[in-house]
Amino acid sequence: MGAHARDPGVRTVLHLSSSSGPGGAETVVASVASGLDGSRYRSLVCLFRDGWLRHRCEQLGLETHIIPINRMLDFAWLQQFHRLLGDRRVSLIHAHEFGANTYGTLAGRLARVPVVATVHGRSYYADRGHRRLAYRAVSRAAAMVAVSEEIKRFVVERTGASARRVRVVYNGIGTAGSVPQEIRANLRADLGISDKERVVVAVGSLYGVKGHQYLLEAVPSVLRACPSAVFLIAGRGEREAALRAQARSLGIDARVRFLGFRQDVPALLATCDVFVQPSLAEGLSIAILEAMAAARPVVTTRVGGNPELVVDGETGLLVEAADAKGLASAMIRVLRDPAEARRLGENGLSRASTRFTAAAMVRAYEAIYDAALQLPSWPSQRSVVVDRVAG
Repeated sequence: MGAHARDPGVRTVLHLSSSSGPGGAETVVASVASGLDGSRYRSLVCLFRDGWLRHRCEQLGLETHIIPINRMLDFAWLQQFHRLLGDRRVSLIHAHEFGANTYGTLAGRLARVPVVATVHGRSYYADRGHRRLAYRAVSRAAAMVAVSEEIKRFVVERTGASARRVRVVYNGIGTAGSVPQEIRANLRADLGISDKERVVVAVGSLYGVKGHQYLLEAVPSVLRACPSAVFLIAGRGEREAALRAQARSLGIDARVRFLGFRQDVPALLATCDVFVQPSLAEGLSIAILEAMAAARPVVTTRVGGNPELVVDGETGLLVEAADAKGLASAMIRVLRDPAEARRLGENGLSRASTRFTAAAMVRAYEAIYDAALQLPSWPSQRSVVVDRVAG
């Protein structure tokens, strides 16, 4: 079984994810699983399907299993997962998103293994009666965590879960290293962007909820005010063909580049003048955090946890969702005023590096694990788990 099985001081945590990304929730799964204190916790990962997250976890040296789930109540999945819990002597399940939270909680109850269930976004589960009931049950049987205060309010209001039973742990990211000038210059050259052009970057999956259509609607106004602007949209998804057609119909396709999935997001951010995220709904955006950590001014919508990340007028600019005119005005403001852009970016870097770190996120989850397992928390953890975590 390995040395960890013989050491009673090391507890095995199984991280269960409904989706395999790439995306913010999946990035958090990999970050938490790889960041736990190895003298106290060992991680393994279980996924419903193959994808980016499996590759990322394996790159990080994490034992990773895929157990496909095929229907609403899949007893075969429960049997295989129960066997995995026993074979690996799992002490705690940390589940992420609706499917993993509900199945993980059910499996945990059957196996008498405690569960931590993290809610990353305003999924459509709350619009269906049986799903509201499921999450109410999860909140009573597991330690439920929301990634922002707004998501906590949504879960409490829409599912009837007790506010006392839903904690908040903010997502966090590691320290962003500086990107060498040579890499930035090479990237601009590869993309055919001159030194005189101003770069606007958006990073996110190309789904309707991400609001890219409103960004494209805003582009003509931005180009009239800032003709040198070029827009880089990184991500893939079902809306790509429709968005490309929209760009052509608006006559802006020469100034908009669809880059697909990128492994070099830090270089893209280092190259840009403005980061924009036009989402219609969010949990706590990893993409925004990465832009803040890169000291880039952020223009985003006043939805989900965005206002908990971005302080309007201090670390970025907030506009209303589905407001193309508002997006255009905010982007123009930043593009026209480099000093203001620099101020917003530097303030964002300071906020991200002090309040939204991966280390703080991991320590907060470790303290929740300790409580679920009735273990004493380390003193350093108690200082991290403040009111937002204790709920």
